[in-house]
Amino acid sequence: MDSEIIFVIEDSRDGGFEARALGHPIFTEADSMETLKEEIRDAVSCHFDENEKPALIRLHFVKDEVIPA
Repeated sequence: MDSEIIFVIEDSRDGGFEARALGHPIFTEADSMETLKEEIRDAVSCHFDENEKPALIRLHFVKDEVIPA
């Protein structure tokens, strides 16, 4: 059992947010950050058995910014 699972959070092209787990085939998306956190918790609960579920969920935010040269 891992003590934590890490999700990479990015802005969605269609608006909202996308979350992808590192090292696990878990992906979810939502329109708001609050809803995304709920969706991530639900996805982790569905993916792992209760005795294998990580104790912590770490969110790593990736923000791209483009500026003129």
